[in-house]
Amino acid sequence: MTDYSVRARGLTRRFGEFVAVDHVSFDIQHGQIWGFLGPNGAGKSTTIRMLCGILDPSEGTAEVLGEDVRKNPEAVKSQIGYMSQKFSLWNDLTVLENLQFYAGVYGLHGRAQDERIRYWLGRLSLGDRVNQLSGTLSGGFRQRLALACSVLHQPRMIFLDEPTAGVNPVSRRTFWTLIDEFARDGATIMVTTHYMDEAEHCDELAFILAGRIIAQGSPDDIRTNQMRGVVVELQTDATAVALTRVDNHPLVHDAFLYGSNIHATVASAQAAQEVMDDLRKSGFPLREARIIPASLEDVFVALVEAQEQGP
Repeated sequence: MTDYSVRARGLTRRFGEFVAVDHVSFDIQHGQIWGFLGPNGAGKSTTIRMLCGILDPSEGTAEVLGEDVRKNPEAVKSQIGYMSQKFSLWNDLTVLENLQFYAGVYGLHGRAQDERIRYWLGRLSLGDRVNQLSGTLSGGFRQRLALACSVLHQPRMIFLDEPTAGVNPVSRRTFWTLIDEFARDGATIMVTTHYMDEAEHCDELAFILAGRIIAQGSPDDIRTNQMRGVVVELQTDATAVALTRVDNHPLVHDAFLYGSNIHATVASAQAAQEVMDDLRKSGFPLREARIIPASLEDVFVALVEAQEQGP
């Protein structure tokens, strides 16, 4: 038996002349939470749809739980849970009817079905909404229902495409508590997100841009070994003006808002010191300026900037 839940080699998908996913390769070990990060249109959802047996690859190979996604897509679908980015349940069915429908699709009937539905109604606080049409639910409750429908059959491999998009911080925390529980119970999770703080929950990450993976590794590895340059954090009461000035400094590769502060990427510690000295000499009102360890967001921005500038 293989140690991997997912193995992809040169996985590619074209739509006419457009290459949505460009020869990506990666492995996901059993029990891992594996994060897939990138901007909209980078190829995250297309990759997941190929791995789920929904979309046929143009090139390359992939195995999910030992099944070839091209040769045995139905065998893949029967063993996985998939929560798509777009709400895909029946709007004109109630919460309970949606759960019953998906339970039947996955072969759950009778007492087993009742027990699983009852558990998820309680676990996701949907009990008071069993008779509400799913199309009238708020965004957060729609996401909860979609998650419940995707894991009713206790799959060993779960694909979650932007599961926390558009939900409040409390719901986001609930989702990640559940994802951690799935992994502790032995499931493998591939999750896409654009929230960098959520990426810290993952055992392994891959950054994807324009269909290509530009970095892979654990969060610590990516922060430590894949950062191009040094990060300077600037605190000021004149954030908007400061951002423009810092971004225009000749030694700054990139600058962006990070909460209420500014993060600027430069080539070296010496360059960082020169930038800080220049700002202080100009009389700009800085409360604090210091070199800091790179965050995942810093690394991602620096890698994107490098890709856009080219070799």
